[in-house]
Amino acid sequence: MSSTGPIKQARKSLLWLGVIFLISAAILITGVLSGKAALAPKLALDLEGGTQMILAPRVAGGDAATQEQLDQAVEIIRQRVDGTGVSEAEITTQSGRNVVVSMPGIPDTRTRELIQASANMEFRAVILAGSFTEVPEDQRLAKADLPKPTAKPENGSDVNWVDAALYQKFEKFDCPTELGQRSDEEHEADEPMISCDPDVGQKYILGPVEVPGADISDSSFSMARGQQGAVTGQWAVNLEFNADGTKKFAEVTQRLTALEGAQNQFAIVLDGTVISAPRSNAVIPDGKAQITGNFTEESSKALADQLKFGALPISFEIQSEQQISATLGSDQLRSGLIAGIIGLILVAIYSIFQYRLLGVVTIVSLLVSGVLTYLALVLLGWSMNYRLSLAGVAGLIVAIGLIADSFIVYFERIRDELRDGRPLPSAVEIGWKRAKRTILASKAVNILAAVVLYIVAVGNVRGFAFTLGLTAVVDIIVVFLLTHPILQLLGKTKFFGEGHRFSGLDPSLLGVVPLYRGAGKVRSFSPEAEGARGKKNAKAASEATRRQTIAERRKAATSVSAPTTQDDSADKDSTNG
Repeated sequence: MSSTGPIKQARKSLLWLGVIFLISAAILITGVLSGKAALAPKLALDLEGGTQMILAPRVAGGDAATQEQLDQAVEIIRQRVDGTGVSEAEITTQSGRNVVVSMPGIPDTRTRELIQASANMEFRAVILAGSFTEVPEDQRLAKADLPKPTAKPENGSDVNWVDAALYQKFEKFDCPTELGQRSDEEHEADEPMISCDPDVGQKYILGPVEVPGADISDSSFSMARGQQGAVTGQWAVNLEFNADGTKKFAEVTQRLTALEGAQNQFAIVLDGTVISAPRSNAVIPDGKAQITGNFTEESSKALADQLKFGALPISFEIQSEQQISATLGSDQLRSGLIAGIIGLILVAIYSIFQYRLLGVVTIVSLLVSGVLTYLALVLLGWSMNYRLSLAGVAGLIVAIGLIADSFIVYFERIRDELRDGRPLPSAVEIGWKRAKRTILASKAVNILAAVVLYIVAVGNVRGFAFTLGLTAVVDIIVVFLLTHPILQLLGKTKFFGEGHRFSGLDPSLLGVVPLYRGAGKVRSFSPEAEGARGKKNAKAASEATRRQTIAERRKAATSVSAPTTQDDSADKDSTNG
């Protein structure tokens, strides 16, 4: 009954590993058949080449961009690009005038917009709203009917901001036809402006900026929720303001809630275009707002990323764009792969030499780890735009030794239990309980080091940290779901259970006294009693003594060394025991 428990557990673990393989392979095959994924991992700039864009800064008022502005822009652009996936792009300044962005592959439209956009977010009150279509000449107001300010404006919603010139401009204003298309209209923060919302077909006269985008502390995207907390099925962007923004936003919503018509609306302006103009139905005192509209998951995420990574101090236009070749090339990749194969062969040779056929378990586990890691890299390249650099390849090579270390710890624990006279099935279970604590502690340190390195590093070093952490996670999966279950099954076989000399568990090489014979059998080691095998066994005993640890030698020195003899009945009792 007790023997069926580990076997059943081993089969269940192997089944779970098979499920992981099948699910990963099914996802990958689906992506390949749909044309969205490839069978090979995506390569980074140093191995594949890509696109280089030179961005020319555009500063309000036509002034030249300062070095401080360029440095800040480089950091924000790097955060934005990294936010689209671990693509390991290179962003630098050029001659103190331009910003150079080098990216692997060909960037899509969304990435280009993310790099160029200044993400100048403003919150302005709506003063007047009208039709998206230009008002016909015969329907425009006569000069006598044009608005005439009667007093100085008191707040951002005051109609006294609208004079005759502004209203005529509003009537003739030609709105962009697509959501996200920029307007060339210049506007000042402390002056009213004209803007449009192409998504709803409205154009507005807006008051001065009341809450700047710099007051946003965080943003995210999620499904929108109604007043009762129920999910509405629409995507939304969630905003959180800092202390100053919270105070300003509370004052504005308190004023707007008491107004009616268009003046009840609060326009959210991104780069001069209204992306949403929601009505204010209640005062928002906690600084947590939600932007809703006709968002898709992709557009809501793009906007949340722009706001989360901050507004650029300047905007950019693409001055030039060209394809660049790989900085290292396929030769370096080939050399890295050859180095990995050599490392794998050396580990395999050592495992076979040290553990005989038990080393095959190490080789199989390494191969399975490699396949799982490969699937993970391909799937991450599809879902997160992860790209493998030469530094990432180096992380995979280093991981070979770290993964093999887990198996060595486990095997040596089993050998220690066999030296204590336990049968192999028991040695496997007890050795695993002790080994898995060491393995988990070791992998936790590896993962922690990888996470810290990934956070503090930039560029290719992050690729090294990423693959190092990924392989540590894969190692844990393989050891728990493959290596240990295989040894549980092998422990029930005659070849390994009785310690065959090619199994790697030969008791004569482990210094086992009395020697372990499997199935609960033991026998005394006595060269004289072994007859013709005396010299061979004596040599094995000498080798076992040489391999003993200091603790084992001390234990042997304090133990009683008198030889014991067993008659047939004693041997029979030990066998039954």
